[in-house]
Amino acid sequence: MAKPMTVAMHRIGTAAFRAVAGSGGEVVIDGSPDIGGEGRGMRPMEILLTAIASCASMDIVHILRKQGEPLDDLEVHAEGDRKDATPAPYTAVRLRFVAHGKAGERPLDAHKVTRAVGLGVEKYCSVSASLDPAIQVTWTAEVR
Repeated sequence: MAKPMTVAMHRIGTAAFRAVAGSGGEVVIDGSPDIGGEGRGMRPMEILLTAIASCASMDIVHILRKQGEPLDDLEVHAEGDRKDATPAPYTAVRLRFVAHGKAGERPLDAHKVTRAVGLGVEKYCSVSASLDPAIQVTWTAEVR
């Protein structure tokens, strides 16, 4: 079994926390204004969208790099729908990936980009795999 991942959080505001991962990375999380949030950081559900998008993106970049594709940039736009209830979990997540090729080199292969996005989101992303299966995660891929 893999070594457990760790995160330590410390309160830094009314509803704000600084989280420090065992790996050394840091992020600030803050609540909504109705519970005292002051806009110091992302809200927890935004962090979850970020986690899904970034996890898949790292896999996509890795796949395209292994294929020798001239990727210059990868934009990711994540959007989630939530239940109107308490708790308010996501019911659907939509991811839009926009891959940009390097100027002056051969263009990105749109088929390879689409395949890499599909693999990144549906097969390799540990965050997506950790979600409730009832949450519909869909994606699109564009090449520019």
